Amino acid sequence: MPNLVRSVSVQRILDTKRESLSLELLTPGVPLDQMATDPDVASPGVALAGFTDRTPSGRMWVFGETELQFLATLDDSEAEERIRTLCGFEAPALFITKGQDVPQYFLDAATAAAVPVLRSARSTKDFYQRLKPFLENEMAPTTTLHGSLADVYGVGLLFVGDSGVGKSECVLDLVERGHRLVADDLVLASRPLHGVLMGRGHELQKHHMEIRGIGIIDVSALFGVRAIRQQKRIEVVVNLQMWDADRDYARTGLEEEFQDILGVEIPKVTVPLNPGKNITVISEVVAMNHLLKYSGVNSAQAFDQKLRDYLEQDHE
Repeated sequence: MPNLVRSVSVQRILDTKRESLSLELLTPGVPLDQMATDPDVASPGVALAGFTDRTPSGRMWVFGETELQFLATLDDSEAEERIRTLCGFEAPALFITKGQDVPQYFLDAATAAAVPVLRSARSTKDFYQRLKPFLENEMAPTTTLHGSLADVYGVGLLFVGDSGVGKSECVLDLVERGHRLVADDLVLASRPLHGVLMGRGHELQKHHMEIRGIGIIDVSALFGVRAIRQQKRIEVVVNLQMWDADRDYARTGLEEEFQDILGVEIPKVTVPLNPGKNITVISEVVAMNHLLKYSGVNSAQAFDQKLRDYLEQDHE
Protein backbone atom coordinates (compact mmCIF):
# COMPACT_ATOMS: atom_id res chain seq x y z
CA MET A 1 0.00 0.00 0.00
CA PRO A 2 1.27 3.51 -0.75
CA ASN A 3 2.52 5.51 2.22
CA LEU A 4 1.26 9.04 1.50
CA VAL A 5 2.04 10.56 4.92
CA ARG A 6 5.64 10.25 6.03
CA SER A 7 7.61 11.86 8.82
CA VAL A 8 11.14 12.20 10.11
CA SER A 9 12.26 12.56 13.71
CA VAL A 10 14.35 15.44 14.96
CA GLN A 11 16.85 12.84 16.18
CA ARG A 12 17.30 11.55 12.62
CA ILE A 13 17.76 15.09 11.33
CA LEU A 14 20.47 15.69 13.91
CA ASP A 15 22.19 12.35 13.31
CA THR A 16 22.07 12.63 9.51
CA LYS A 17 22.78 16.33 9.00
CA ARG A 18 24.94 17.08 12.04
CA GLU A 19 28.13 17.33 10.00
CA SER A 20 26.88 18.94 6.78
CA LEU A 21 24.86 21.57 8.68
CA SER A 22 27.30 21.90 11.60
CA LEU A 23 24.45 21.29 14.04
CA GLU A 24 24.62 21.45 17.80
CA LEU A 25 21.83 20.85 20.30
CA LEU A 26 21.19 23.80 22.64
CA THR A 27 18.47 22.13 24.73
CA PRO A 28 20.05 18.84 25.90
CA GLY A 29 17.23 18.07 28.32
CA VAL A 30 14.55 18.07 25.62
CA PRO A 31 13.78 14.73 23.91
CA LEU A 32 14.32 14.47 20.15
CA ASP A 33 11.55 12.02 19.30
CA GLN A 34 9.27 14.72 17.85
CA MET A 35 8.18 13.88 14.32
CA ALA A 36 8.27 16.45 11.54
CA THR A 37 5.69 15.94 8.79
CA ASP A 38 6.10 19.22 6.89
CA PRO A 39 9.26 19.55 4.75
CA ASP A 40 8.62 23.26 4.23
CA VAL A 41 10.86 24.75 6.93
CA ALA A 42 10.46 28.51 6.95
CA SER A 43 11.02 31.79 8.74
CA PRO A 44 8.48 32.58 11.50
CA GLY A 45 8.60 36.30 10.69
CA VAL A 46 4.85 36.99 10.47
CA ALA A 47 4.06 34.82 13.49
CA LEU A 48 6.77 36.56 15.53
CA ALA A 49 5.22 39.90 14.62
CA GLY A 50 2.01 38.75 16.29
CA PHE A 51 -0.19 37.55 13.42
CA THR A 52 -0.75 33.85 14.04
CA ASP A 53 -4.16 33.26 12.43
CA ARG A 54 -2.59 31.44 9.49
CA THR A 55 0.38 29.86 11.24
CA PRO A 56 0.56 26.16 10.24
CA SER A 57 0.97 23.47 12.87
CA GLY A 58 3.79 20.93 12.82
CA ARG A 59 6.28 23.13 10.95
CA MET A 60 9.93 23.59 11.93
CA TRP A 61 11.05 27.21 12.09
CA VAL A 62 14.36 28.82 11.17
CA PHE A 63 15.70 31.89 12.94
CA GLY A 64 18.23 33.94 11.00
CA GLU A 65 19.73 37.29 11.92
CA THR A 66 16.57 39.21 11.03
CA GLU A 67 14.35 37.16 13.34
CA LEU A 68 16.71 37.40 16.33
CA GLN A 69 17.26 41.12 15.76
CA PHE A 70 13.50 41.61 15.75
CA LEU A 71 13.19 39.76 19.07
CA ALA A 72 15.94 41.98 20.46
CA THR A 73 13.69 45.02 19.93
CA LEU A 74 11.15 43.55 22.37
CA ASP A 75 11.24 43.24 26.13
CA ASP A 76 12.49 39.83 27.22
CA SER A 77 9.08 38.92 28.67
CA GLU A 78 7.31 39.88 25.43
CA ALA A 79 9.89 38.09 23.28
CA GLU A 80 9.59 34.97 25.43
CA GLU A 81 5.82 35.04 25.05
CA ARG A 82 6.20 35.19 21.24
CA ILE A 83 8.41 32.09 21.33
CA ARG A 84 5.95 30.29 23.61
CA THR A 85 3.13 31.10 21.20
CA LEU A 86 5.15 29.82 18.24
CA CYS A 87 6.02 26.59 20.05
CA GLY A 88 2.31 26.13 20.78
CA PHE A 89 1.75 25.31 17.12
CA GLU A 90 3.33 21.88 17.67
CA ALA A 91 6.69 22.90 16.25
CA PRO A 92 8.93 19.81 16.16
CA ALA A 93 12.11 21.93 16.40
CA LEU A 94 13.53 25.44 16.14
CA PHE A 95 16.75 26.12 14.21
CA ILE A 96 19.21 28.98 14.69
CA THR A 97 21.53 29.79 11.77
CA LYS A 98 24.93 31.52 11.40
CA GLY A 99 26.06 30.28 14.82
CA GLN A 100 24.25 33.15 16.54
CA ASP A 101 24.04 33.57 20.30
CA VAL A 102 20.63 32.58 21.60
CA PRO A 103 19.03 34.50 24.48
CA GLN A 104 18.36 32.50 27.61
CA TYR A 105 14.65 33.37 27.57
CA PHE A 106 14.47 31.76 24.09
CA LEU A 107 15.92 28.49 25.39
CA ASP A 108 13.74 28.60 28.51
CA ALA A 109 10.55 29.04 26.48
CA ALA A 110 11.46 26.25 24.07
CA THR A 111 12.47 23.91 26.91
CA ALA A 112 9.21 24.56 28.75
CA ALA A 113 7.32 23.62 25.59
CA ALA A 114 9.55 20.54 25.04
CA VAL A 115 10.69 21.89 21.66
CA PRO A 116 14.38 21.24 20.87
CA VAL A 117 16.56 24.10 19.66
CA LEU A 118 19.40 23.32 17.26
CA ARG A 119 22.04 25.78 16.09
CA SER A 120 23.81 25.66 12.74
CA ALA A 121 27.03 27.41 11.79
CA ARG A 122 25.79 27.67 8.19
CA SER A 123 24.35 30.82 6.68
CA THR A 124 20.56 30.93 6.50
CA LYS A 125 20.56 30.52 2.71
CA ASP A 126 22.99 27.61 2.83
CA PHE A 127 20.98 26.02 5.64
CA TYR A 128 17.78 26.02 3.58
CA GLN A 129 19.55 24.67 0.50
CA ARG A 130 21.00 21.74 2.46
CA LEU A 131 18.05 20.85 4.69
CA LYS A 132 15.03 21.19 2.39
CA PRO A 133 16.08 18.54 -0.19
CA PHE A 134 16.79 16.11 2.65
CA LEU A 135 13.36 16.68 4.20
CA GLU A 136 11.57 16.43 0.85
CA ASN A 137 13.25 13.11 0.16
CA GLU A 138 12.62 11.72 3.66
CA MET A 139 8.95 12.74 3.65
CA ALA A 140 8.16 11.87 0.05
CA PRO A 141 5.15 9.54 -0.48
CA THR A 142 6.38 5.99 -1.16
CA THR A 143 5.16 2.65 -2.43
CA THR A 144 6.63 -0.69 -3.51
CA LEU A 145 6.37 -1.96 -7.06
CA HIS A 146 6.84 -5.49 -8.38
CA GLY A 147 9.10 -5.12 -11.39
CA SER A 148 12.60 -4.35 -12.61
CA LEU A 149 14.01 -0.86 -13.14
CA ALA A 150 16.80 -0.10 -15.62
CA ASP A 151 18.51 3.00 -16.97
CA VAL A 152 18.41 2.73 -20.77
CA TYR A 153 20.00 5.65 -22.64
CA GLY A 154 19.31 7.80 -19.58
CA VAL A 155 15.62 6.85 -19.49
CA GLY A 156 14.24 4.97 -16.49
CA LEU A 157 12.29 1.96 -17.79
CA LEU A 158 10.17 0.07 -15.26
CA PHE A 159 9.50 -3.46 -16.52
CA VAL A 160 6.32 -5.00 -15.13
CA GLY A 161 4.36 -8.15 -15.91
CA ASP A 162 3.35 -11.51 -14.55
CA SER A 163 5.86 -13.56 -12.61
CA GLY A 164 8.10 -15.55 -14.95
CA VAL A 165 7.36 -13.43 -18.02
CA GLY A 166 11.05 -12.50 -18.35
CA LYS A 167 11.50 -9.08 -16.72
CA SER A 168 14.81 -9.92 -15.06
CA GLU A 169 16.18 -11.66 -18.15
CA CYS A 170 15.33 -8.62 -20.27
CA VAL A 171 17.08 -6.25 -17.87
CA LEU A 172 20.09 -8.58 -17.64
CA ASP A 173 20.38 -8.50 -21.43
CA LEU A 174 20.20 -4.70 -21.33
CA VAL A 175 23.01 -4.61 -18.76
CA GLU A 176 25.11 -6.85 -21.00
CA ARG A 177 24.56 -4.31 -23.80
CA GLY A 178 25.93 -1.48 -21.64
CA HIS A 179 22.84 -0.20 -19.85
CA ARG A 180 22.43 -0.06 -16.08
CA LEU A 181 20.41 -1.91 -13.46
CA VAL A 182 18.70 0.05 -10.72
CA ALA A 183 16.55 -2.58 -9.00
CA ASP A 184 15.20 -6.03 -9.72
CA ASP A 185 11.99 -7.69 -8.56
CA LEU A 186 11.24 -5.10 -5.84
CA VAL A 187 11.37 -1.38 -6.64
CA LEU A 188 10.94 1.24 -3.93
CA ALA A 189 9.22 4.22 -5.55
CA SER A 190 8.94 7.69 -4.03
CA ARG A 191 7.62 11.07 -5.15
CA PRO A 192 10.06 13.68 -3.78
CA LEU A 193 8.69 16.41 -6.05
CA HIS A 194 5.39 17.01 -7.81
CA GLY A 195 5.35 15.00 -11.03
CA VAL A 196 8.66 13.26 -10.29
CA LEU A 197 8.77 9.53 -9.46
CA MET A 198 12.07 8.05 -8.28
CA GLY A 199 12.90 4.35 -8.00
CA ARG A 200 15.59 2.44 -6.13
CA GLY A 201 16.28 -1.02 -4.77
CA HIS A 202 15.92 -2.25 -1.21
CA GLU A 203 18.96 -1.66 0.98
CA LEU A 204 19.42 -5.40 1.63
CA GLN A 205 18.79 -6.38 -1.98
CA LYS A 206 21.28 -3.95 -3.53
CA HIS A 207 21.97 -4.94 -7.15
CA HIS A 208 21.30 -8.68 -6.97
CA MET A 209 19.06 -10.44 -9.47
CA GLU A 210 17.29 -13.78 -9.51
CA ILE A 211 17.71 -15.55 -12.84
CA ARG A 212 15.58 -18.67 -13.08
CA GLY A 213 17.72 -21.75 -13.61
CA ILE A 214 20.87 -19.99 -12.34
CA GLY A 215 19.91 -18.39 -9.04
CA ILE A 216 21.02 -15.16 -7.40
CA ILE A 217 23.69 -13.14 -9.18
CA ASP A 218 25.54 -9.95 -8.21
CA VAL A 219 25.36 -7.61 -11.21
CA SER A 220 27.97 -5.22 -9.80
CA ALA A 221 30.48 -8.03 -9.26
CA LEU A 222 29.86 -9.54 -12.70
CA PHE A 223 29.69 -6.42 -14.86
CA GLY A 224 31.36 -3.71 -12.75
CA VAL A 225 30.13 -0.59 -11.01
CA ARG A 226 29.26 1.10 -14.31
CA ALA A 227 26.48 -1.46 -14.79
CA ILE A 228 24.46 -0.21 -11.82
CA ARG A 229 22.74 2.91 -10.49
CA GLN A 230 21.59 3.64 -6.96
CA GLN A 231 18.38 5.34 -8.06
CA LYS A 232 16.69 6.58 -11.23
CA ARG A 233 13.64 8.54 -12.22
CA ILE A 234 10.86 6.25 -13.48
CA GLU A 235 9.82 7.62 -16.87
CA VAL A 236 8.20 4.76 -18.81
CA VAL A 237 6.39 1.61 -17.70
CA VAL A 238 7.07 -1.33 -20.03
CA ASN A 239 4.39 -3.96 -19.53
CA LEU A 240 5.57 -7.37 -20.78
CA GLN A 241 2.77 -9.78 -21.67
CA MET A 242 2.62 -13.16 -23.33
CA TRP A 243 1.10 -12.92 -26.82
CA ASP A 244 -2.69 -13.15 -26.84
CA ALA A 245 -4.17 -13.55 -30.30
CA ASP A 246 -7.57 -12.37 -29.05
CA ARG A 247 -6.24 -9.05 -27.79
CA ASP A 248 -5.78 -5.87 -29.78
CA TYR A 249 -2.35 -4.30 -29.34
CA ALA A 250 -1.28 -0.78 -30.24
CA ARG A 251 -0.17 -0.56 -33.85
CA THR A 252 0.32 3.15 -34.53
CA GLY A 253 1.13 4.61 -31.12
CA LEU A 254 -1.42 7.41 -31.54
CA GLU A 255 -3.39 6.29 -28.51
CA GLU A 256 -1.10 6.70 -25.51
CA GLU A 257 -1.57 4.75 -22.29
CA PHE A 258 -0.58 5.91 -18.80
CA GLN A 259 -0.27 4.35 -15.37
CA ASP A 260 -0.87 6.30 -12.19
CA ILE A 261 1.79 5.74 -9.54
CA LEU A 262 1.60 7.90 -6.41
CA GLY A 263 -0.38 10.47 -8.36
CA VAL A 264 2.15 10.68 -11.19
CA GLU A 265 0.97 9.75 -14.70
CA ILE A 266 3.71 7.57 -16.24
CA PRO A 267 3.60 6.64 -19.96
CA LYS A 268 2.92 2.92 -20.37
CA VAL A 269 3.88 0.66 -23.27
CA THR A 270 2.50 -2.88 -23.53
CA VAL A 271 4.82 -5.25 -25.40
CA PRO A 272 3.46 -8.70 -26.39
CA LEU A 273 6.00 -11.51 -26.24
CA ASN A 274 6.27 -14.34 -28.73
CA PRO A 275 9.14 -16.57 -29.89
CA GLY A 276 11.83 -14.74 -31.82
CA LYS A 277 10.97 -11.23 -30.66
CA ASN A 278 14.03 -9.24 -29.58
CA ILE A 279 12.63 -7.57 -26.49
CA THR A 280 15.98 -5.98 -25.65
CA VAL A 281 16.15 -4.01 -28.89
CA ILE A 282 12.49 -3.07 -28.51
CA SER A 283 13.25 -1.75 -25.01
CA GLU A 284 16.05 0.40 -26.41
CA VAL A 285 13.64 1.75 -29.03
CA VAL A 286 11.09 2.53 -26.29
CA ALA A 287 13.74 4.58 -24.48
CA MET A 288 14.88 6.40 -27.63
CA ASN A 289 11.31 7.10 -28.68
CA HIS A 290 10.65 8.60 -25.24
CA LEU A 291 13.67 10.86 -25.68
CA LEU A 292 12.33 11.96 -29.06
CA LYS A 293 8.95 12.83 -27.53
CA TYR A 294 10.71 14.69 -24.74
CA SER A 295 12.46 16.81 -27.36
CA GLY A 296 9.14 17.53 -29.07
CA VAL A 297 9.19 14.89 -31.83
CA ASN A 298 6.25 12.45 -31.88
CA SER A 299 6.88 10.02 -34.74
CA ALA A 300 3.36 8.55 -34.74
CA GLN A 301 1.67 11.95 -34.83
CA ALA A 302 4.06 13.24 -37.49
CA PHE A 303 3.41 10.22 -39.72
CA ASP A 304 -0.34 10.53 -39.19
CA GLN A 305 -0.21 14.20 -40.19
CA LYS A 306 1.73 13.35 -43.36
CA LEU A 307 -0.94 10.83 -44.34
CA ARG A 308 -3.70 13.34 -43.70
CA ASP A 309 -1.92 16.00 -45.74
CA TYR A 310 -1.40 13.55 -48.61
CA LEU A 311 -5.04 12.44 -48.62
CA GLU A 312 -6.24 16.03 -48.60
CA GLN A 313 -3.98 16.92 -51.54
CA ASP A 314 -5.02 13.80 -53.47
CA HIS A 315 -8.69 14.61 -52.86
CA GLU A 316 -8.21 18.12 -54.21
